[in-house]
Amino acid sequence: MSAQGNAGEGVEGTAGPGIVIAIDGPSGSGKSSTSKGVARARGLAYLDTGAMYRAITWWMLRNGIEAEDAVAVADAASKPVITMGTDPSAPTVQVDGTDVAGEIRTQEVTSSVSAVSAVPAVRERLVAMQRDTIAQARRESGGIVVEGRDITTVVAPDAEVKIFLTASAEARARRRSKENSSDDVAGTQEALARRDRLDSSRAVSPLTRTADAVELETTGLGLQEVVDLVLGLADEAAAAEASPAAG
Repeated sequence: MSAQGNAGEGVEGTAGPGIVIAIDGPSGSGKSSTSKGVARARGLAYLDTGAMYRAITWWMLRNGIEAEDAVAVADAASKPVITMGTDPSAPTVQVDGTDVAGEIRTQEVTSSVSAVSAVPAVRERLVAMQRDTIAQARRESGGIVVEGRDITTVVAPDAEVKIFLTASAEARARRRSKENSSDDVAGTQEALARRDRLDSSRAVSPLTRTADAVELETTGLGLQEVVDLVLGLADEAAAAEASPAAG
């Protein structure tokens, strides 16, 4: 299964059969590893919405559009064709048919993605794609694990499981530095703090925790421990859904 979009047509909601596990949180909190682990354990589809914003940012930069030029970004938001593979064991990211999974992780893209993702036209288009992907996964894959920063608040507020992952600033910086093979933990922590400020203060779909999302503090926990906690919450949600009182 893959998610592909150009014009940004979407659906208004994501309710349906199957299960949606929505995982939000800041950079370095463990969203990607946890989400893929949960999806693999349950045989569900997986969607990294942050990679979609990185993909459209990569396209803007490649085509000479300044990330800070909100008008130009909005005008071009519908142009790139973004295709997301939803296999948690081998997720893919393509833009106009080109594999960009590695290129969207460069420092240039990382430094620009917050500005691009704050543009309403970009969020409107990608949220529509994300909702389409969720609806398709409910029908065809039994459900999906979706990670990002506005999944529980905007993309799938009707998700059966809502989780907000977090960790200490130091732990997040160490994790991200390890991912990037960098020894500059202090510099990484500063960059993450800047990203947090931008993501939490933007006017459209800011990073925030909903009242009905379960907060999981992952500092000091191993990956499998976090995955098991999420699986437990998913099992509780499924049991509640199946109980006579739920009907």
